[in-house]
Amino acid sequence: MKQQTAVDYLLEYCERENWSIPNNVIEHAKAMEKEQIVNAWIDDRFPLDKEWVKQCAEQYYNEIFNTKER
Repeated sequence: MKQQTAVDYLLEYCERENWSIPNNVIEHAKAMEKEQIVNAWIDDRFPLDKEWVKQCAEQYYNEIFNTKER
């Protein structure tokens, strides 16, 4: 089961309350959150090869937080 991000939680809450958020705002928030998660993952590793670490971080994000599979 995928972990729920803070943005996902907020979107679910807004949906339950029948609050609407423009799609461009949702996509921007998700992109910002993804960047923060990826950067935190990179900062937590010893970057021998920054490009390799970035690819691993992207893979980590997609495995743990990929919302397309929900």
